[in-house]
Order: sequence, then structure tokens, then C-alpha cells
Amino acid sequence: MSAFFTALIPVLAIILLGYILKRTEFIPPIAWSGIEKLTYFVLFPALLIRTLGSQSLAGIPWPTMLLIVACTLVLSAMALVSWYRIGSSVSGPTFTSIFQGGVRFNTYIALAIAQAYFGAEGLALGAVTAGFMIVLINLFCVLAFIVWGEGADTGNRTFFREVLGNPLIISCGIGWFLSLSGIGLPGVTQDILEIVGRAALPFGLLTVGAALIPGAIRSHLKSILTASLVQFGLKPTIAILLVSSTGLVGIPAGVLIVFFMTPTAPSAYILARQLGGDTETMSSIITFQTILAFFIMPTIAFFMLS
Repeated sequence: MSAFFTALIPVLAIILLGYILKRTEFIPPIAWSGIEKLTYFVLFPALLIRTLGSQSLAGIPWPTMLLIVACTLVLSAMALVSWYRIGSSVSGPTFTSIFQGGVRFNTYIALAIAQAYFGAEGLALGAVTAGFMIVLINLFCVLAFIVWGEGADTGNRTFFREVLGNPLIISCGIGWFLSLSGIGLPGVTQDILEIVGRAALPFGLLTVGAALIPGAIRSHLKSILTASLVQFGLKPTIAILLVSSTGLVGIPAGVLIVFFMTPTAPSAYILARQLGGDTETMSSIITFQTILAFFIMPTIAFFMLS
């Protein structure tokens, strides 16, 4: 437990710094969109390509990890869709925000905790887990917007544009190709990507803090609670049951549990803004879950990672 808090405190400190820098306007408000864009399109893809492309899957129980990731996400998504169709009174766009709040994960927090708690091996396995989850989650979320988003250009073109143009999916694809083909990262490429990717986690955590809007939480409580029950209740429960039933142990099991107990991602707001979601509800869910995570995550870790 103390080790988890030791890993979590620096993450919380950087998020809090981002919140302070945004609220005091020490960094001009207009600059945050540029920082977010830099992190999303350059820094984080560099981290994924370097981590995935420079490692071998030999000795990693990746088929079991992929099975757990896929089953957990599919069952969580099905639960949310069933809830919406059976008795929910929220609008379609609001549901897309609840859906993202229930299935997305904060990659920056997950990787930062995995690295701080499990070291270099945790970061490597975290990148593998992120590679699986990013692709599946973006497929699910874009489909949700096509079906329920307001004013979206629905159809195959939207789906393929948003999925194939997603920088995280592209970087995962490049990283997997370099790893599985045996090419790896040639020459000085690895050093360049390491320097660039090293900035991804601190910048990403700063943008998480900058996106927090505590004052908007009260008006969206129903949506927030629904998404959070899935995010911090259903998803970790399914993942833990699957980890136990498949016999996965050690750092791979720990990394998966970390990834399935993180809050939703700030990038969910970007997708909501682009594809016709409810941005006010989305920002409230992001804020609430990010704050709640620092109480929920240590509790889950106490029982599952100690």
C-alpha cells in the first residue's frame, strides 16, 4: 500500500500542478490546446512506438493479456448499452459521454503508475496493454458516436477516418510492426524517440490537471455516477475475475489491474467535441473520476496488489 502511494503521489502532484498553472493562467489558456495537441499527436505516439517497437513479445503472456482486455471491454460496453436501451432517459449524445466515461482509460496515469510501481518491466508491459486497449476502445467509441452522436457524419467514412487517423492507433500499429517483424528501431531512431517520448507522461499529466473543472460536477451527477460505477466497479471486477480464472500472476496481472482501475481519459473530451457528444457531461465525468481515482485506486491496490 505504501509503495502504491509512493507511486501515486508524484502523479497527483503533476496533475495538481497542471490545474494550478491553468487556473492562475501562468501558462496562457490558448497555449493548453497546443500542449494537448503536442502530447496527443507527437509525444505519446513516440513513447508507444519506442516502447512497443524495441521489445520482444517472447516470454510475455500476451495472448492471455489480450483475452482479458478484450473480454473486460466487451462486457463493460455491453452493460452500458443494455442500461441505455432498457431504461435510460438520457439523450444519445449524453450517453456517448457516459459510454466513454465507462470504457476509456487514462493512458498517462496508467503508464505512470505501472512504471512507478513495477519499474521498467511495468512500463513495457503497460505499453503492450495500452496497445491492445487503445485500438479496441477507439473502435467501440467511434461506433457509439456513429449510432448515438448528435450531428455526426455517420457512416463508414466517419468510422474509418476516426479510427485509421487516430495517432495512438497509428503509433501502436507502427510499434507492433517493428516488434513482430524483427526490424526493431534502427540506428539512432531509438534514442530520438526515447528523448521525445520521455516528455509524454509529464506533459500528459499536466493536461489532465488543466482539464479539471470541479464546479461542473453537480449538474451531471446521474451521468457521472453511472459511468463511474462501470469504470471503478464493473471493469475492475471483471478484470480481477478473469485474471484469477486464467491463472495470470506477477507483474502482467498487476499491470492489467492498474489499467482497469484508472479514470477515463481527457482525450474523451476531444472526441466528444469532434463527433457530436455532450461535452459538458464529458468534462464533468473526467473531472470527477480523476479526483475519485486517488481514493479508489489505492483501495483496490491494497486488496489486489499488496
